[in-house]
Amino acid sequence: MTKRSANRKDAARAGGRPGERTRSDKQAAEDARAYRARFLPVNREDMCERGWDECDFVYVSGDAYVDHSSFGAAIICRLLEANHYKVGIIAQPDWRDPESVAALGRPRLGFLVSSGNMDSMVNHYTVAKKRRHSDAFSPGGEGGLRPDHAVVVYSNLIRRVFKDVPIIIGGIEASLRRLAHYDYWSDSLKRSILLDSNADLVSYGMGEHSIVEIADALNSGLSVSDLTFIDGTVFRTRSLEHVYDYELLPAYGAMRANPRAYAESFAIQYANSDHVTGKRLVEPYGENEFIVQNPPAAPLSTAELDAVYRLPFVRAAHPDYDAAGGVPAIKEVKFSLASNRGCFGECAFCALTFHQGRVVQVRSRASLVAEAEEMTHDADFKGYIHDVGGPTANFRAPACRKQVDHGACRGRRCLAPEPCKKLIADHSDYIRLLRELREVPGVKKVFVRSGIRFDYVMLDEKHGREFVRELAEHHVSGQLRVAPEHVSHGVLSCMGKPDHAIYERFVSLFEEENARAGKKQFIVPYLMSSHPGSTMKEAVELAEFVRDMGFNPEQVSDFYPTPGSLATVMYFTGLDPRTMEPVYVPKNPHEKALQRALIQYRDPKNRDLVREALHRAGREDLIGFDAKCLVRPEGARGGALSKGKGAPKEKAASKGDFRAGGSSGGAPSRKGKSSRSTGGRGKLARQSSGKDEARRSPGSKSGNSHPGGGKGKVPHSHAGGVNRKESPGEGQRGRGTKRKG
Repeated sequence: MTKRSANRKDAARAGGRPGERTRSDKQAAEDARAYRARFLPVNREDMCERGWDECDFVYVSGDAYVDHSSFGAAIICRLLEANHYKVGIIAQPDWRDPESVAALGRPRLGFLVSSGNMDSMVNHYTVAKKRRHSDAFSPGGEGGLRPDHAVVVYSNLIRRVFKDVPIIIGGIEASLRRLAHYDYWSDSLKRSILLDSNADLVSYGMGEHSIVEIADALNSGLSVSDLTFIDGTVFRTRSLEHVYDYELLPAYGAMRANPRAYAESFAIQYANSDHVTGKRLVEPYGENEFIVQNPPAAPLSTAELDAVYRLPFVRAAHPDYDAAGGVPAIKEVKFSLASNRGCFGECAFCALTFHQGRVVQVRSRASLVAEAEEMTHDADFKGYIHDVGGPTANFRAPACRKQVDHGACRGRRCLAPEPCKKLIADHSDYIRLLRELREVPGVKKVFVRSGIRFDYVMLDEKHGREFVRELAEHHVSGQLRVAPEHVSHGVLSCMGKPDHAIYERFVSLFEEENARAGKKQFIVPYLMSSHPGSTMKEAVELAEFVRDMGFNPEQVSDFYPTPGSLATVMYFTGLDPRTMEPVYVPKNPHEKALQRALIQYRDPKNRDLVREALHRAGREDLIGFDAKCLVRPEGARGGALSKGKGAPKEKAASKGDFRAGGSSGGAPSRKGKSSRSTGGRGKLARQSSGKDEARRSPGSKSGNSHPGGGKGKVPHSHAGGVNRKESPGEGQRGRGTKRKG
């Protein structure tokens, strides 16, 4: 860091202007104390500074403390503070030391426990179950500062130290494990996390409504055992005498004995994930133990969501982490805007619907512009807003008018495989928002990096082309990342994604608007291997699409079976819970390696795997020297072919060259494939490093990571799930994480 930038930061913390002369040591110490006081207490000294003898709530988190609206812990704690509760934070306690959870003493009302913005198991392990070595949500990116299954470990540790203090668990990890769930890492069906954690309540979903209601009920003198009436919560009971209007799920024992029963149970849970139509659900564990899930909490209105983002966030990591270099996860989202929540896209591999719901909630344009104006006063702001989006960037309203008052339809999907006739595709508000943000003084460029649903764009006959024109002219920096995921109709059907022809139409539209703008910008597709429904035949079909693109895709991920998604149920049971029809599932690690190698067939280390895969698929016609071939025969000089025998070698992109390969002007080839989907002129895109499978996890673009929340753009997502852009070692964007369109 240069002296000038350091002085700018010091001045900003002090409330002064960059360039001021260095103050006395005494003044600097007072400024540091005042800056620290803007954060919530993290130790006894901080409490004393505020004159507190005790906290009302102590929030225990698996993440480092970052006071920013992209972090669920910050949202929940600031919301409770706004409701006049005293909240302290214990970030990443040492789970091997019981005293670590007693750092702030016994809270008056209870403990709140979350794994953080990500599921701790996704944070720790790759899809191949290999341990990750870094953690973007920890000081300095250091790994190993939280335990596996963090919510269970923290909650049991608290129970050992404080026998009778209420414990409320939430965030992405607890929310997606609120009922019996498949655990990929142990390859087993686990009980509700409420039983394994010894907690009193689960606050599931985004959590703002339920956490305030819980706090007010406890503050009124009610026992936590009496809190059985709050929407968005899960509780345990030994009798159903006072539980009414519920639907009985298959018993845990029956699900362990027969995976089909689990698929049936998840189908019921999925159908009851709407706040209007959802029923109370009961999951039996023997004759005298039941887990009861109350209906989902209502989504926030625009006014309520705006109020959340007006809370007094410091928009920075706690100063205790400065010596370690801060918290890497804040870098990507510090100058990004979360404009929406919820998603009616319903990709099968994404748990977002199960966490945030299908009804899209949006912030007002005025709220987003106000936050952008606030950004411009930050000493680190260089004029670039990194993203304006959420789980799906171009969703700025519920799917239809009916959803507002009557909820999402049971048993029907909004977008895929065929769009609902009542779906309203309209980008006019998003276009207006982007234009208003571009006019904010001090803003040089506004990027859109959250995923967009290209099929939704193509359905907007009035404003779809205008939106793509705006993207091409103002909001893309060289590459636009979208997620066709696959090309096979069968796999896309399992995924809940649109037909591949719609992607090709979008590519053509984007190229037309780039030509109009006089720019060379390219689409980079996200692709997924080994998803349920993908046999070797479909994997080869995807490899042929990659061949016709002319470059190795930068973003390739193996399907990661994380809790809460339809595809995870398919993976475990071999059944599609939507239809109860059998689905082929590639589970064998070697077969998964073969499918991934096909997508990245140009990588020399994959040659043997590619040949084996082609032999298995009966596609020896793709082994040879013709332009259509993927790899040369064993023993032949050279390996994979890019343009056929005798073609000149393509040079890899030099450092800093982000242009993707292929012909920017070619017409679509047969089978609906197009070399134009990447653009470029003979330049190869950077090869995938294999670190991006976490983008499909729930914590990844999935949600507020707080009791009841899980937000993914390291958060817009804030959560889930799953964010496609970054791996846990790089930070997450809130797709989810999610999940790019």
